[in-house]
Amino acid sequence: MSGTGSAGRQERLRRYWDKSAPSYDRQIAMFDRRLFGDSREWVCSRATGDVLEVAIGTGLNLPHYPAAARLTGVEWSPAMLDRARRRAEDLRRPADLRLGDAQALELPDDAFDAVVCTFGLCAIPDDRRAVQEMVRVLRSGGLLLLADHVEAGPRLARAVQRLIEVVSVPVGGEHFRRRPIRHVQEAGLVVEAHDRFKLGIVERLAARKPQVQAA
Repeated sequence: MSGTGSAGRQERLRRYWDKSAPSYDRQIAMFDRRLFGDSREWVCSRATGDVLEVAIGTGLNLPHYPAAARLTGVEWSPAMLDRARRRAEDLRRPADLRLGDAQALELPDDAFDAVVCTFGLCAIPDDRRAVQEMVRVLRSGGLLLLADHVEAGPRLARAVQRLIEVVSVPVGGEHFRRRPIRHVQEAGLVVEAHDRFKLGIVERLAARKPQVQAA
């Protein structure tokens, strides 16, 4: 996970995700099986060259990247990051994994061929700013690859999500009714692949940053 807010809220959310780290893989496994399907493979298989994963969490995506991808990962929770580093070591997967904030990436402009974020924008306080940062560090012609749980299609499902947020947002900063694709389109990226399923709750996309024409 990754994000900022007021200093007090930021620290409280960081403690929440640090505390959640030991049980996170077990909890998310059920959603991967029953809700998210092959979304991790769908996203990561498209990431080539210099790749940045934002909100890398415990590193669940690490097995799904092409072997030739040169991977950098940013994570806001130290406890989550420790688990990602151990997973990378176990997989013998070279990766530069570092602490960082998705809303203020300490990375240069135009540095990556692909930027990935899966099931992380739901918990970043300012998801629009996070998308803007991802676009900033993405090279001209590069791919932004996202998957997340989003606002459902049916009205009844949206009402249930609204009720869940009464608890999930104050406790863990987790939102269920966002639509990151809107921020992607506002940033001027061209959506090349898009999939939405499970009552519209799961959405994944690949969007291309336009090529900058040489003067």
